[in-house]
Amino acid sequence: MPDLFKKPTLSLHLWIIYSLSFLLLGFIWFFQWMLGIVMTVILVASLYYSVRSEKHILSETEEYISTLSHRVKKVGEEALLEMPIGIVLYSEDFQIEWTNPYMNQFSNNETFVGQSLEYFSEDLIPMIKEGKEDIWVHLDEIEFKVLVKREERLLYLFDRTKQTEIQNLYQNEQTVLGIIFLDNYEEITQAMDDASRSQINSNVTSTLNEWSNKYGIYLKRISQERFLAVMNQEILQELENSKFEILDEVRELVSDKNVPLTLSIGIGFGGASLPDLGETAQSSVDLALGRGGDQVVLKDETGKVRFYGGKTNPMEKRTRVRARVISHALKQLVQESDQVLIMGHKSPDMDAIGAAIGISKIAEANDINGFVVVDENDIDTGVQRLMEEIRGDEDLWSNFVSPVEAMELITKNTLVVVVDTHKPSLVIEEKLLNKTDHVVVIDHHRRGEEFIEHPTLVYMEPYASSTAELVTELLEYQPNALKLNRLESTALLAGIIVDTKSFTLRTGSRTFDAASYLRSKGADTILVQRFMKEDLDIYIKRSHLIESTTIYRDNIAISLGKTGQRYGPVIIAQAADTLLTMSGISASFVISERQDGRIGISARSLGEVNVQLIMESMNGGGHLTNAATQLDDASIQDAYEQLKEIIDNYLEGGD
Repeated sequence: MPDLFKKPTLSLHLWIIYSLSFLLLGFIWFFQWMLGIVMTVILVASLYYSVRSEKHILSETEEYISTLSHRVKKVGEEALLEMPIGIVLYSEDFQIEWTNPYMNQFSNNETFVGQSLEYFSEDLIPMIKEGKEDIWVHLDEIEFKVLVKREERLLYLFDRTKQTEIQNLYQNEQTVLGIIFLDNYEEITQAMDDASRSQINSNVTSTLNEWSNKYGIYLKRISQERFLAVMNQEILQELENSKFEILDEVRELVSDKNVPLTLSIGIGFGGASLPDLGETAQSSVDLALGRGGDQVVLKDETGKVRFYGGKTNPMEKRTRVRARVISHALKQLVQESDQVLIMGHKSPDMDAIGAAIGISKIAEANDINGFVVVDENDIDTGVQRLMEEIRGDEDLWSNFVSPVEAMELITKNTLVVVVDTHKPSLVIEEKLLNKTDHVVVIDHHRRGEEFIEHPTLVYMEPYASSTAELVTELLEYQPNALKLNRLESTALLAGIIVDTKSFTLRTGSRTFDAASYLRSKGADTILVQRFMKEDLDIYIKRSHLIESTTIYRDNIAISLGKTGQRYGPVIIAQAADTLLTMSGISASFVISERQDGRIGISARSLGEVNVQLIMESMNGGGHLTNAATQLDDASIQDAYEQLKEIIDNYLEGGD
């Protein structure tokens, strides 16, 4: 009995109960001692039994905990040594101090101890220093997810190879839709006999079927000039690796017959639904056609775009019928508006000013007020003489307004016409686009990824020499009340002459037709030459740019401006034009600081090098022979190194 009370083994609630019972027993002894004796015996027996039970339970619990602790410790040791999880301890200088046995199978030596963490991956130490907790590394074709415990200098490596394989399999099997369009098919076959048309159909269809069978693509012709292609992501990757050689195959196939038939391919991919993929593919092929055709446009569900091809100069496709239809549609939009606001791109050139004046005359011919938006603080010296001449014409100058005045004039029923650009970030006042639902875009540049949202009417012809040429054609189909004076017609002609480098580049038969029309309206070529005259100091500045030219890859001229010396975009462009006239030069690039502090690159070529693709790789754009870009947060040397790398990829990759 005494052994039971050597230490308290009863739980607190039982001690309370027995304490109250003994207190009650005292009262019973006081009043009924016989009953007290009986109750005392019963209470002592009960207490003895409770203590023994508590002690037995405690003993069993201690034994269970001891056994469980041993088992947990054993499991921990086995997990540390046997589980297929890599465990690495490293020192402060990132040397491996210990690894569990699982990691030894990946070592060429007997152990990793003493080696640097760079053995696993060169990027591992920099990522640890950056504070990243989840890192992926490859080791003996096994992909590990590394969990970093910086305070303990501990790495856990989890094998995620199977997971990655499943993810890749899922990604590779995602559906991709493509639309293939035969450029110029209708134009080149309408004058052919049935035998010739059938021959072209057979050759093109056979070539496309061989291509689709080679890569496992389902191809279905849905009209005379359209095919539907269904593939998966893995096949699309193979096509990208091949740079879509089908473009060259089709072009070479018909070149023997002097038929300018090419392909435009729009592809939609990503995790979107099938209807969304179809819409994405359609918008991609529209973008390819808007950029001149003979190229592939890939777009995912987020709108991110990649381009392939586009190496050739676009063939002239537009017809008089299309110009007349667009002119009548524009006429109706003008008549339904309360006024017309016209603006070009920032730092407008001759083409933008001339085209804007032409649109204002269309508004005037339809008895609607038309205003040209110009920021007088953002006019380059190359346009100053034209603007001075315009200021001397009171009637014409009264139609020019500043961006602030335009914001005050605009209403919901105002028609905004954007000329010589289609990118909202480049227009003189982007806020105007959000103030009305009626926006018209007239441009001759190849369509880029960035585009004005929901325009009412788009007239984009990359086959035209200039926007002034397009606007001149529209003027011909406006009411007879339209009258162009000498200065207005000269401004339009100046836009054509400047953009074609005096009718030497991107000039088609329609270009001369437009110039002829403007001459008939009194355009003065002598006045154009006066507009194009330059000051001696500008000539000297351009010469300083040219004198720093180096030749890259035998036939590419690259000129670098001096750090701290800033030039206007026109001087940079003129320097690139001048370099292109040098013997043996097929492409020229001029890199310099601009007046706005950014780095500007102006690119020119004779057609052998697609400078548009090169500039698009640097977030720029333009034409095959005429393109540019601007870089933020970069030095001239940074831009130079980046440009050389892109040129190398272009020339060696063939894209």
